[in-house]
Amino acid sequence: MFRRLFLACLPAMLLPAFAHAAPQDKAPMTLEEAVAKVQQDTGGKILSADPRKFGRRTEYRIKVLTPEGHVRTVSISSDAPRTGAGKHPAGNGAGKKEKH
Repeated sequence: MFRRLFLACLPAMLLPAFAHAAPQDKAPMTLEEAVAKVQQDTGGKILSADPRKFGRRTEYRIKVLTPEGHVRTVSISSDAPRTGAGKHPAGNGAGKKEKH
């Protein structure tokens, strides 16, 4: 009796484990979403945006004019989170800045 009950409940007990282990298919970030994210993060004006392919991965290179008058290039992977977590700071260090 216990064995029959156990076997009947087994699929229900294993379902959460399989659901958690299954990879979650999330759509990659689009160029438009990346542009909106950079504009929101920097508060600047977007000058250009180009996708670049690296094998299966896509990276977006977005040039932005910051409110301080600097031109910065921000790179975002299409796999990057879409929320505020994992923000990419504007610019990639000295040498990439142009004063206008």
